[in-house]
Amino acid sequence: MPVHRALAPICAALLAGAQPLPAAADPLPPDTTYRPLPVMPPSRAHAIDEAQKPAVMARQRELLDSRYDLADRPLPGAMMSGGTKPVQEGVRVRLPEGQDWDSLAAMTPAEIRDGDLLPQGFLPLPHVKQATGGQVFPQNQIDRIAAQEQRDLRRFDVDFDLPDHLTPEFPPPIFLTTQPHLGDVSRGELLTIRNYYEIMNGLVTPVQMEGLRLLLTPFPQEEFNQTEDRKVADPSLGVACLDCHSNFHSNAAFHQTPDVRPQASRFRLDTTSLRGMFNQQIHGSKRSLRSIEDFTEFEQRTAYFNGDHVSATRKGVHLPDRANQVAMMAQMQNIIDFPPAPKLDPFGRLDPTLATEQELAGEAVFLGKGRCAECHNPQTAFMDNQMHDLKLERFYKPGQVHNDMATLPDGPIKTFTLRGIKDSPPYLHDGRLMTLADTVEFFNLVLGTGLSGDEKEALTAYLLTL
Repeated sequence: MPVHRALAPICAALLAGAQPLPAAADPLPPDTTYRPLPVMPPSRAHAIDEAQKPAVMARQRELLDSRYDLADRPLPGAMMSGGTKPVQEGVRVRLPEGQDWDSLAAMTPAEIRDGDLLPQGFLPLPHVKQATGGQVFPQNQIDRIAAQEQRDLRRFDVDFDLPDHLTPEFPPPIFLTTQPHLGDVSRGELLTIRNYYEIMNGLVTPVQMEGLRLLLTPFPQEEFNQTEDRKVADPSLGVACLDCHSNFHSNAAFHQTPDVRPQASRFRLDTTSLRGMFNQQIHGSKRSLRSIEDFTEFEQRTAYFNGDHVSATRKGVHLPDRANQVAMMAQMQNIIDFPPAPKLDPFGRLDPTLATEQELAGEAVFLGKGRCAECHNPQTAFMDNQMHDLKLERFYKPGQVHNDMATLPDGPIKTFTLRGIKDSPPYLHDGRLMTLADTVEFFNLVLGTGLSGDEKEALTAYLLTL
């Protein structure tokens, strides 16, 4: 199969492999559309994957440590919405030697690109095992599902790669648009197929309850299945929608975009929150789906974010009925609310009688000099239901290979809501930004807004109120 000429040198670099790992259990030609069928018995693939795992994880740790300060430094007085986990403070992206944020911001994109000065933490973040991809769950989700359902989400080829303190609160609280007076209705529990009825009985309608049951039912998809290409030790029942979207929020599980090929250029996707889905009008990583019903049906048919209906059919494709199942799943998703933001008025503006001077100053930056509100409109849930291309490739030379990922332009990315944003680390579509302070620095550089140190701190304080 011919390789697109623009990717030929990248694919050649991948095939050459400057630091080759042991022979792969599932080598994927870099220029193919379809995932190849397994070519060896599951036991042999398992043995090869386990032999590779230490090198795979060491390589990813080296990349992360070179890009970020991953220390545990809570921000005093700032807690996530459930009150059990602190927000992390400070910029964690490492600067190039001899640079500071002000000196970088004073340069043109071309100067940064030609001097190779873009902080590596601003580049696309590779999947922990790019050539294989698939869903990777954090340890807390693995442990809770094993205890409640005796279902194994632990992959034998990779582990989750970020420290727990840089991920969302677990389990996250659940807020319902239909029961706003109750606040968190989760009882501090993770919703599973074992306990959902007890927790939600009397709070949702029969239609919503049936949708919830389906969202919590595991189906054989991706690496969690009965077939030879699985990455769990035993034949598996699969995964459920809410295995990633824990309590309709996020546990920072990640996978790869379904919408891009070849494999080397499939970018990492951090699990997004399902809070406020009632306000969102475009779905999927390339936003080709125009309703939550479309999105739900599509992902059930195509092996959960692999975009591969052929592979899904082998694994045991689930074809939910549009009227009697998909619609009910959407009904449940559409009553999940944002966490309370008591300092915001009905139009998404800060109440000056409740906000601090720094928070009000941050709002002024957000609405003005920072240009944030041009996409994150406060009156439309801090989003615009549009796609925007930041053209980050102005700052670096596309074609670099990092841990088998071809670092290519991101292209248009959806404007995500900022409501409840303190609950959703890491940030950007691939989780490349560890903190809100990192995100402020990223957009200050990319948009050329020229914010001062005080303005950056005020903007971060404002984001915590949302």
